Amino acid sequence: MYFLLKSLYTYLELKRNFSKEGSLLNWISKNKKPFLAFIVILIIIAGLLDIKYEGLFFQMLPKTVQDFLANLL
Repeated sequence: MYFLLKSLYTYLELKRNFSKEGSLLNWISKNKKPFLAFIVILIIIAGLLDIKYEGLFFQMLPKTVQDFLANLL
């Protein structure tokens, strides 16, 4: 629950600062850890969805790995 509230607060702060010139980069430089955590979580979700729906990166895997991952999810 704490993570969701912190994420919401971060999103609202980002939205408020986005309208100012150059302040988005300042916000990212001040809050590197939450931004990095958000990017990592986003990449993990994208990877799981790619495996589930047999996307481009899933199709690039060897057939044996594809079969294993298809049975896993």
